[in-house]
Amino acid sequence: MVATHKSPFSGAWYPDDLPELESLLAERFAESERRTGSFLYPDAFGYVVPHAGPAYSGTVAAAVYRSLAQQRPERVVVLAFPHHGGLKGVAAPEVERVGTPYGEVVLDGAFAEFPHVPEAHVCDHSFEIQLPFLQKSAPAARVTALYVGRMDNAARRAAANKLADAWRPGTVFLASSDFTHYGENFAYVPFPPDREVGARLHELDFDCIDAAGSLDSKLFLETIGIRNANACGTGPISLLLDILQSIGGDCTYQSVLDYQTSGEVVGDYRHSVSYAALGYFPRSAFELSESDRAALLDAAAETLRHVREAGERQPKVAHGSPALFAQRGAFVTLYHGDELLGCVGNRGGKTLREEIGDLTLAAALDDPRFRSAAEEKGPIDIEISVLTPFRRIRDTDAFQVGRHGAMLRLGRNSGLLLPQVATEHGWTALEFWRGLARKSSLPPRAWCDPNARLEIFEAQIFGRRSV
Repeated sequence: MVATHKSPFSGAWYPDDLPELESLLAERFAESERRTGSFLYPDAFGYVVPHAGPAYSGTVAAAVYRSLAQQRPERVVVLAFPHHGGLKGVAAPEVERVGTPYGEVVLDGAFAEFPHVPEAHVCDHSFEIQLPFLQKSAPAARVTALYVGRMDNAARRAAANKLADAWRPGTVFLASSDFTHYGENFAYVPFPPDREVGARLHELDFDCIDAAGSLDSKLFLETIGIRNANACGTGPISLLLDILQSIGGDCTYQSVLDYQTSGEVVGDYRHSVSYAALGYFPRSAFELSESDRAALLDAAAETLRHVREAGERQPKVAHGSPALFAQRGAFVTLYHGDELLGCVGNRGGKTLREEIGDLTLAAALDDPRFRSAAEEKGPIDIEISVLTPFRRIRDTDAFQVGRHGAMLRLGRNSGLLLPQVATEHGWTALEFWRGLARKSSLPPRAWCDPNARLEIFEAQIFGRRSV
């Protein structure tokens, strides 16, 4: 076994001068915080991280490594792959240490041992480009390098079970992958490089990203095939999804931490590679504290009080912990006794601290189904639902009454129902999906259409009576 392998990507893909490298990574971490905010979800089981040079994908990658730095893992298992192919199954490189400008990284081969192969056979930037980021963000973590090659579903499932059985709290998996490689240099031009190319790349990438969020590796790979997508790390991602199914099951949700294309970075979409930072978190990571729930209710109550008394649309901002700076889906529902006065929400796009006041005004004034709550006499009950990320599902078997809300999309029609709707109406699962089809202005059993897109989510629901 080779004792030390000096990374060939040092001095080529990133600076081999330590102060220069440190400066570059510091810039990327700072830019990541400017793009995505300071709040970081805790306790991820794993991530998908890009692997281009830091000058290109470093800002997106930093969204993962900032989260990892907060997490302080004991072990990081990097699921990489050789771009040149030629590998079957999962293997570890025959090397004890890898040298970078930060020093040597000792590779731990004791975690869920797999066959070893010569370093020269698998040496690839999909693994080695991650090392400086790991040395910066998780310097105390043990690092395991695993290269993922060709596998059928049974072999991938067996490898995932082996890794999941070895998992303990403190272990985090990183799947290394870029997404769409667009342009003639990649022999992939599914649409012309016109002014719409950025939007088209986004739509293509997020179809694949949403499929990864299902945690269903078969659905993910089917989507890659149907879209004829050329994301390079489908092997590591699909293995990660199978691992997550074993570790966290249906209590795990994917959060898109950041997304960018090299076309956007350099201002030229003729050749572009897409980068996504994806985190996989337990349901508990999305729970708000009691004080933050109270802060959101205060903002909603004060917004409602002001519009009722002064007739002015002045949304109030909630003041709480950094968790309220996260961009989350949320709904505000208003009641007068048992009478619904308004229910308005969205899937995200603004921070919680800002959007609750806006949603309260919309529920009070703009819901066309009901009379204005601002003109209602007497106390009004406020209910807030803060949503988890949405998870795509293959069919309704994954839906649980009272636990999940759902979104149904077919063609240009779509609709959403919150989890509490089924409970309030005493619906069965079938009645819930019929109600959702009805709300979406779709035919009965529209969810059975092979072109329908089904997504589920959970919600933290809390409320207050406002005078």
